[in-house]
Amino acid sequence: MSLVFNNSQTKLSSYLTQKIINSQITNIKRNINLTSRNNSIKVNLPSIKLNNEKKILSTNLSVSKRFNSSSKEKGRKKVTLNTLNSLYKKGEPITMLTAHDYPSGLFVEKAGIDSCLIGDSLGMVTLGYNSTNPVTMDDMISHCKAVCRGAKSPFIICDMPFGSYEASTEDAVRNAVRLIAEGNAEAVKLEGGKEIAETIRAITKVGIPVLGHIGLTPQRQSSLGGFRVQGKTVEDAKSLLEDALALQDAGCFGITLEAMPREVASFITSQLNILTIGIGAGNGCSGQVLVQQDMLGSFDKFVPKFCKVYADVSGIAINAIKNYVKDVKERTFPNNEKNCYKMKSGEDKKLEEYIKSLKK
Repeated sequence: MSLVFNNSQTKLSSYLTQKIINSQITNIKRNINLTSRNNSIKVNLPSIKLNNEKKILSTNLSVSKRFNSSSKEKGRKKVTLNTLNSLYKKGEPITMLTAHDYPSGLFVEKAGIDSCLIGDSLGMVTLGYNSTNPVTMDDMISHCKAVCRGAKSPFIICDMPFGSYEASTEDAVRNAVRLIAEGNAEAVKLEGGKEIAETIRAITKVGIPVLGHIGLTPQRQSSLGGFRVQGKTVEDAKSLLEDALALQDAGCFGITLEAMPREVASFITSQLNILTIGIGAGNGCSGQVLVQQDMLGSFDKFVPKFCKVYADVSGIAINAIKNYVKDVKERTFPNNEKNCYKMKSGEDKKLEEYIKSLKK
């Protein structure tokens, strides 16, 4: 069936209660198809049967700006947690990439990435900190909202920053809820092993999906002695497996495995019934994630060994800006024909005469 949302509000048909319409609105995210036609927005929804008859409904409900798109391209189908689990069960690798603002979210959308991570790595690659630890909840919420304006199809996961879940389970649940309610995230990610299992259990109990994160945990890099590879011995590998099993038991839908030998990550993946996302953990995981600035060559401080650089965006940007500086200095930009506005016919001559009169 179709719902047509006109600019003018209309009354809900008397035979349908608000409760029934609300139960269907949750499907908008998966079935939405917005087009501008005579100042109207058309939303495709599944048919609703009432008294064994299909009805056409009019309502005054409005569509959130989050789902409006000015793009003329056909929208991608929304990726959900069920989509990711389906890919995992089929053995098809899952693609995940970080984003930190509207443009990077748009890149993720247009490139067809399955899941978008708003990682606290933005503290280093976007905000210029030396680590991820200074990032705040307000930072994550603001960046997550920006990403969601561009990345409408991928499954959205947001990192819980350092200090937002360690003090108590109450803090953890409260902050996880904020990322969902205020940031528009669809799941959260926490770093740590069995020691945070109860925290994860508490978050999942309120209906928030959690992606775990073990191995190299950047928020704890000081206690780890820096950004060091984990699981290089059999005993360390066993400990990582214990952590992974504890997180699985706590209710995680998946686990990120960072900076560990390929054999260890593949072994852990084989012992779990949930998906794994590798970053510096070999190709035996259920999927892969990279920091967007790393793989695009736009982060200036270092490139992790595990990262493949797919472009030199930094070099392209710097050269473009240098060309701009040159054009401005030589007064070749703005170009009178291509970049400037013109007065109405005949008005330019009137202006010249007026200027001459001022000089008398």
